[in-house]
Amino acid sequence: MARRLRTVGRDFTDSAPMRLVFAAEVSAPPDVVYRALADDVASWPSWFTAVTRATPTDAGAGREVRLRSGVRFRETIVATEPGSCYAYRVDETNAPGLRALLEEWRLTPEGSGTRVQWTFAADGTGLFRLVLSLGRAGVGRSFRDAVRRLDTRLATTTP
Repeated sequence: MARRLRTVGRDFTDSAPMRLVFAAEVSAPPDVVYRALADDVASWPSWFTAVTRATPTDAGAGREVRLRSGVRFRETIVATEPGSCYAYRVDETNAPGLRALLEEWRLTPEGSGTRVQWTFAADGTGLFRLVLSLGRAGVGRSFRDAVRRLDTRLATTTP
């Protein structure tokens, strides 16, 4: 990894200089969605196409993630609330301009399914923030596509 990022806690989702928040619904219940996010980390590339590899580390307390763009992350899991919240902080990355990053997946019951809300909380250089602002629509599209593929995957793999 190229460099270490600033350590942030869960409250960073409220205080980050850059916050992207997206939501979508899936048919599966929250506990099933949670297991796909938190327990089946290695399957992320099958439904989140920006991710080419996701590997649990430190006996499940962390993750190493590679993106299609060549960006790599070493993460620490900061929240594991089965059926409701999964969050992780990026500790090391090769992404230029990034200073701190925390991602939170909130799950709430919605009818017989789940509302999935993803918060991407970041801090970075001015150029990083500009690029992220300009790319907001693309990040949102990537999230919605991923959740749609996750929904399809869970519908075919959940009894």
